[in-house]
Parts: sequence; structure tokens; C-alpha cells
Amino acid sequence: MLEIVRTDSNNEDFVNLVKLLDADLAQRDGEDHSFYAQFNNIDNLKHVVIAYQNGEPIGCAAIKEYGQKAVEIKRMYTALEKRGKGVATMILTGLETWATELGFEECVLETGKRQPEAIALYKKNGYKIIDNYGQYVGVENSLCFGKKLK
Repeated sequence: MLEIVRTDSNNEDFVNLVKLLDADLAQRDGEDHSFYAQFNNIDNLKHVVIAYQNGEPIGCAAIKEYGQKAVEIKRMYTALEKRGKGVATMILTGLETWATELGFEECVLETGKRQPEAIALYKKNGYKIIDNYGQYVGVENSLCFGKKLK
């Protein structure tokens, strides 16, 4: 059984999943990893979701405020052996629902061009490529997405 649990960044399962995410990204991003890592601090994230399958943490993500009407999706990860089974879509849906409940109207996010699975996931879930924003403006490897919430 798959369960999506709301928590915050103090959750030990979230911290451990983020370590797996960072190891994966370090491989994919190579020498660019330190640039991205500076924007991925998980201290004080108030809105984190974790996917559990039969009590085992298998995926996570968070949202943080980005302007008055938008949230930014951060630290999206699904365990390698659990990918392709709808877990990430459930996580995204959980975040979008929470963002809507909090009164936000849009989600934005950044992913790397070396992450084809993530790009496909976001496109499949209605995210559209937008101009790179904030610290990602002019960054060749970055691809930014946005989605209006209902």
C-alpha cells in the first residue's frame, strides 16, 4: 500500500531520502553539482511529503514559498527501484493539493537537462517549460517548469 504523509524537513526519512537524491545528482551533474547544491538546503522546509510503501520511505519532495502566489517544488526524489510505478506523480499531486489548500495558485520548479526522467514526469503532469527564473537565469543545464493550480 502506498501512503503519502505530510511532514517537515526535520523528518529523518526525508533527510535520508535527500542524501540518496544528492548522491544521484552528484553523479549526473558532475562538476556543476556544487553550484546546484547551494540552492538545495533543506533546513526549515515546512511542507514536505514522503511516500511510504508498506512502511518503507520510497520518495519525497517539498514546497517552499516563491513569491506571493507561487510555491517552488524542491528535493523531488523517488528510489531508483520504485520509479516508473506512479510514485512521483502521487507525490506531485500531494504537493499540488497542499499548495492549493495553502492558497497558492502556481507551482514552479527547476530540473537539470541531464534528468530525462524528471523532465518526462513534469511534462506528463501538465508542467510547461518556462523561462529560467531566479538563480537559474542563464544556467545552460537548467530547465524550469511551471503549472497553474486549479
